Amino acid sequence: MAGRGGRGRKRRGSAAGRAEPGPAAAACACPRMSRFCPQCGRGVEPAFKFCPGCGERLPPQEEEEKKEAPARALALAARAEAAEPEPKPAPAQRLARSPAGGGRAQSASGTCPQKQRYSLKLDVKDGKIYNEQNFFQRAAKKATVEKWKKLHSVPLLGIPDCVGFGLHGNNYRFLVFPDLGRTLQSILDDGLNLLREKAAFQIAVRLLDCLEYIHENEYVHGDISAENIYVNPADLTEVTLAGYCFAFRYCPGGKHVARREGSRTPHEGTIEFISLDSHKGAGPSRRSDLESLGYCLLKWLCGFLPWSDELTKIESVMEKKERYKGDVTGLLRLCFRQKLIPDALQSYLQQITALEYEEKPDYEALRQLLKKPLEKMRASAYDSVDVRVVP
Repeated sequence: MAGRGGRGRKRRGSAAGRAEPGPAAAACACPRMSRFCPQCGRGVEPAFKFCPGCGERLPPQEEEEKKEAPARALALAARAEAAEPEPKPAPAQRLARSPAGGGRAQSASGTCPQKQRYSLKLDVKDGKIYNEQNFFQRAAKKATVEKWKKLHSVPLLGIPDCVGFGLHGNNYRFLVFPDLGRTLQSILDDGLNLLREKAAFQIAVRLLDCLEYIHENEYVHGDISAENIYVNPADLTEVTLAGYCFAFRYCPGGKHVARREGSRTPHEGTIEFISLDSHKGAGPSRRSDLESLGYCLLKWLCGFLPWSDELTKIESVMEKKERYKGDVTGLLRLCFRQKLIPDALQSYLQQITALEYEEKPDYEALRQLLKKPLEKMRASAYDSVDVRVVP
């Protein structure tokens, strides 16, 4: 899955009809690197002194320019080398589109005849796109994930492995994902919108693994729902948590943000499952993700929630969530009706509703709650998920 930004609309001219740029022109044409906040990674204008995202003070521009000097020198050298006259391509050399889908013309050799400085060396392997710039970043990320899995005895950690590209100054944006399979919602739509208890708890344990990893890295997901969970039909042991549109950095630099209602846009995310904090415009915290997972478990096992039929009335949805937060037993009786209520789910919801905004959840205790019924079924959370999936 790849997203593509707008195409550049710069005029094209033949190599023979352009004057060769001199050293001064080459120096002026070298693009200035955009600034990024070292705390949250958000792009900021060169003149900014404070990050508009997290409010942290940005380092002086002189320090950044010192770090950029070697890269600029290399860019100038490359520009000077590209300015040398090149022979016209033979008629048989046709222009091809960029493999990244950016829409720029390329020669058969893979270099762009218009702007050498915007060329990006790509390599396609196993259906994924790589480039030299992010190779070491990807390797470091993979090593970090593998270390985490070993330390926490987690055999599988389903977080999407993606590659991001940004060519500043030419409006190209790429985000490349591997094929994650089918969304859990599409699988539910194939049947009766219900999961068996075994499948629901298997998926929930996997999601707790993912959420603990994300939370320990200072972020919360902010939108847990079946639409953002993927199952691989070719390998039902693969369950992936995606959909980070509403992710929030709840703990920048190790300091938890204070709860402030109205500090963000209220009701962000999937209305049926978002937490009360998100409804009220407070930044989601760790308990928000776990609250949303609890609503999802109820929906997967029962097929509905008390507010499922009035999702257009957002205030009513929020009021019912508020009411049942203090009455977990009443919520379960309403949803399960005459069916047996799983003790594991009741204990999970009671522990989640008791959490404070800044409190760190006991992920292992929550996992053990959901693993107990699986053990009685002689199943593991990391077996193939107990669902039937049509490719």
